[in-house]
Amino acid sequence: MSKQFKIDIYADGADFNEMRQVFQYGFVDGFTTNPSLMKKAGVNNYLSFAQKVVAEFPAVPISFEVFSNDFLNMEKEAKIISALGENVFVKIPILTINNQSTKPLIAQLSRQGIAINVTAVTTIEQVQAAISAFAKGSSNIISIFVGRLADTGINPKNFVKKSVQLCQKCPEAKLLWASTREVQNVYEAAANNVDIITVPPNILSKLRQVGKTAEQVSLDTVQGFAADIKQLGFSILD
Repeated sequence: MSKQFKIDIYADGADFNEMRQVFQYGFVDGFTTNPSLMKKAGVNNYLSFAQKVVAEFPAVPISFEVFSNDFLNMEKEAKIISALGENVFVKIPILTINNQSTKPLIAQLSRQGIAINVTAVTTIEQVQAAISAFAKGSSNIISIFVGRLADTGINPKNFVKKSVQLCQKCPEAKLLWASTREVQNVYEAAANNVDIITVPPNILSKLRQVGKTAEQVSLDTVQGFAADIKQLGFSILD
């Protein structure tokens, strides 16, 4: 856990060079990825990318997601992903694209000793389903998509609070705040006793500015304006 931010911070992304860069910040405790991020980063070989990431970061938690939507193939993929390393969590969406609960699959994988990151969770009922599926003594993550809920106008405050209460009663589950939108979310998550927050690189870079005074922010801003004016060669008086 970051002593500075009082919460575990995972970098959210799939650009290998960017992952190496943000890890140098000193406060990144793990990584999360998903298919959409891989598409954005131009990953064209999933397993090669995953193997490369695990080799580079063998000592921190890393989450990789399954691609399939039928339980048989999801299980096959989960076993392949899990075998990449002891630090790997397999991301299983709480629902298939046909709105079918994946609780039975989660229970099956958990009994097999696979560490799971249950993702795309947006309701208390889904949190309860995930918790009830975890095998005793297993290690898992529940990723609640706080930012995506807030994007719809839903106030996620009570959802976060109840999710924390449920996970605190379950030693097999850590709660992760997903879809982070701003620096303040890191402090909100920590204040609510969430275990982990996953943060995109653009916000991770902003976290490096934490500790600046309001006056320094003002000075940095006008100095930035001046640098851009000089570079562009703008002039009002000529």
